[in-house]
Amino acid sequence: MKSAIFMLHEVIWLYYWVLIISAVLSWLFAFRVLNTYNHTVRSIADLFWHLTEPVLRPIRRILPNLGGIDISPIVAILLLIFIDRLIYEYLG
Repeated sequence: MKSAIFMLHEVIWLYYWVLIISAVLSWLFAFRVLNTYNHTVRSIADLFWHLTEPVLRPIRRILPNLGGIDISPIVAILLLIFIDRLIYEYLG
């Protein structure tokens, strides 16, 4: 059972980093630091978008519109940390 809990913990933290990288990529695109016409950069950004969008879309529907500020990655990260702590508290 401990191995499964450890594996779940690692998957949660891996997704935590995927969310952070996706948010940083979106900022780099918004400030035109990265060239969106570069095929490799665009492919990497699409990969991260496809990995994070299924989780962030329901959160965005619940959150109020804050203009151009998207806090859904922060909410998702907080939820992941909360779930990770619950797993260790009750199952670990």
